Amino acid sequence: MAVRLVFRIHAVQRMSERGIRDRDVREVLSIGEIIEEYPDDTPYASRLVLGWCRGRALHVVAAENAEAQETIVITVYHPDPTLWEPGFRQRRRPWNA
Repeated sequence: MAVRLVFRIHAVQRMSERGIRDRDVREVLSIGEIIEEYPDDTPYASRLVLGWCRGRALHVVAAENAEAQETIVITVYHPDPTLWEPGFRQRRRPWNA
C-alpha cells in the first residue's frame, strides 16, 4: 500500500515563497539521503532529507505517521551555503561560518 504524502501549511507556504514544486519534494523523499534524524520530535520522529532538484540542493523535513500510513512534510528549503558545509550534508560550526 502506498504511503500518502501530507503537506503542513508551513511547508506549502515555504514552497510557494521559494518556487519549490510538490514533485520536487516527492523526488527528494523518494531518492534523497537522510542526513539528520530527530527521534525525539513529537508527535512523530522526523528526519532531514537532502536531494537535488533542477540543479539545486533541497532539504525536506518530514515525519512518518505509520499508523495512518502517511508522510508529513513539515518544511522545505534550499540550504544556505553560509550555514552548511559544501555538499549541504553537515551544518557549519559557528566558527566556520
